[in-house]
Amino acid sequence: MMKKIESNSRQINECNIIEPEFIALRHEQINTQTEYKSHTHPFGQLLYVVCGIMEMEVEGKHYLAPPEFCIWIPANTQHASFNKQSVKFRIIDFSKKYNQILAMNPCVVRLSSIFHAIMTDMYQRGVVQPQTEQDSRLGEVLIDQFLISPCQDSYLPTSKDKFLAPILQELQQEPANNTTLAGWAKRYYTSERTLSRRCQQELGMSFSEWRQRLRYLHAVAGLEQGKSVYEVALDVGYSSASAFIAMFQQISGVTPDRFRFKEFIEQDNHG
Repeated sequence: MMKKIESNSRQINECNIIEPEFIALRHEQINTQTEYKSHTHPFGQLLYVVCGIMEMEVEGKHYLAPPEFCIWIPANTQHASFNKQSVKFRIIDFSKKYNQILAMNPCVVRLSSIFHAIMTDMYQRGVVQPQTEQDSRLGEVLIDQFLISPCQDSYLPTSKDKFLAPILQELQQEPANNTTLAGWAKRYYTSERTLSRRCQQELGMSFSEWRQRLRYLHAVAGLEQGKSVYEVALDVGYSSASAFIAMFQQISGVTPDRFRFKEFIEQDNHG
């Protein structure tokens, strides 16, 4: 569930967005303490995170996405958001004619480098809606790339399982906790095999991958707060900066310093 809206938060109503004939691109920035009120659109929207971590509630379910990931919101789907921290993101609105083609359920998507390159190019050229044949073809490629991208139910899934739920909660409160799966199993009087199996069943991934994703989210927040790479590494449970850098690069495709540089460029471009 989303956090309770604080009295000093800024509310935004996005109900009056006009449906595009094909696709439309927008760049948005959510300032700190900003709420997007619950609403729907008769067309689908793809929200691509540039900087920060986007949190949304879609049809009563919590979604979040770090940089380079997207949240897909199908047509006529109730959604809202409240973000304590600033988030920069790009939105693609799709014509209703694509409602039956694109994914029918909300999800988190990591799109290809081709998709990212086209969207960045269009943004830098100020393309809001494709007007030329060339840009229309690029728009079709964006749709094709989205269609072949695997959808995830959540970037960081949760569970109500009697064994997993308390473990995941403790790790969220202390991402630097390095207790092994065997250690958790001993603590909760079960077996490592049982926990491993339940991770796959409940989370759709291994315990180590889930913890790595959790640490990545905390690392992004730390880097954006201006902490050093070494400080962030310690905060998320790494004893050396090199091991942390390897993990960060594996997930994001760039080093922490390069990630920070990309964020600086985005901030410079958007004032």
